Amino acid sequence: MNKNVAIIGAGFSGAVIANQLAKAGYQVEVFESRSHVAGNCHSERDKETDVMVHVYGPHIFHTDNERVWAFVNEFGKFNSYTNRVKAITNGRVYTLPINLLTINQFFGKTFRPAEAQEFLASLGDKTIENPLTFEDQALRFVGRELYEAFFKTYTVKQWGLEPTQLPASILKRLPVRFNYDDNYFSHKYQGMPADGYTSIVEKMLDVPGVTVHLNTVFDPALKGDYAHVFYSGPIDAWFNHQEGRLPYRTLDFEVLRETGDYQGNAVINYCDNAQPYTRITEHKHFSPWEKHEGTVCYVEYSRQCTEKDIPYYPIRLANDKVQLERYLQLAQNETNVTFVGRLGTYRYLDMDVTIGEALDAAEKFLACASENSPMPAFVVNPLG
Repeated sequence: MNKNVAIIGAGFSGAVIANQLAKAGYQVEVFESRSHVAGNCHSERDKETDVMVHVYGPHIFHTDNERVWAFVNEFGKFNSYTNRVKAITNGRVYTLPINLLTINQFFGKTFRPAEAQEFLASLGDKTIENPLTFEDQALRFVGRELYEAFFKTYTVKQWGLEPTQLPASILKRLPVRFNYDDNYFSHKYQGMPADGYTSIVEKMLDVPGVTVHLNTVFDPALKGDYAHVFYSGPIDAWFNHQEGRLPYRTLDFEVLRETGDYQGNAVINYCDNAQPYTRITEHKHFSPWEKHEGTVCYVEYSRQCTEKDIPYYPIRLANDKVQLERYLQLAQNETNVTFVGRLGTYRYLDMDVTIGEALDAAEKFLACASENSPMPAFVVNPLG
């Protein structure tokens, strides 16, 4: 029996699957096109300041999944971390997500929770019964003033599209609270790895049976050399973009190094057109247990991804569904290949979901192998 498995990509999806299959006795080869592991979660010490920098933009771990939380803690210590985001719009600083403080600051009120809830409900557009677009969703639930101050322009800068072109599901990720809770997330477990994400991934891959090939692009023509291939790269790239390139957003970063404290907070969003960038992140605040005299900030710009860029966010517009479905059909017709992760399934996934699905994929593969049955192209339906 061939017990050789190839994994394309050394991010969380690939590392988790490699770890689990190697522990089950498989010989796993991981192929990574970049010079490092951990994908877009890669972190490293800044040479000038010694600040732990999230090289491809910040990642905060948050989950309600106890299995995932227990799993990642096997590979390193996670320190408690709460993400408290600030937003600048119309020359003033507010707290995100929109909460009781934001509402009272913005409207110059002193509402109690029930009063704020009633007030916000009065601002919503009740004629929009079934919100289909991002704009519909915002107007229905927070009204035009908050929508235009915090969401409309920021969305155009982030996605390069008008909010009327984006699905309502994007805004459903953003909560509105009627108390003074300014924790950006509401999950049970929230934290930051004390030694960075790359250390976590390196330890996942540091098990007998795993070989990592950095700076190596895998040729799909070699898939027959392996019992199975797990692919976490862009699904359209696996098929040489034969149905055209799926649309992604990418990010550019302007790096600032200063002394002291640059902005007093890890994340500040810029929600209007006064600045062309979407946000500034100050990375030493992601490790508040450390002390540094210097500081490193990323000024973040979002734009359309080209073939030479690193893809960050799948856009998934309604008119792209036909193109995506063609790729999904091509994937279903493949043999001994499973597509995983954000890029492999063309979905926006948080880290905990990525890890959970990777654990499920490894478990499914081992079950299929024991039953001598084929492994599916997708463990989770990308359109589900």
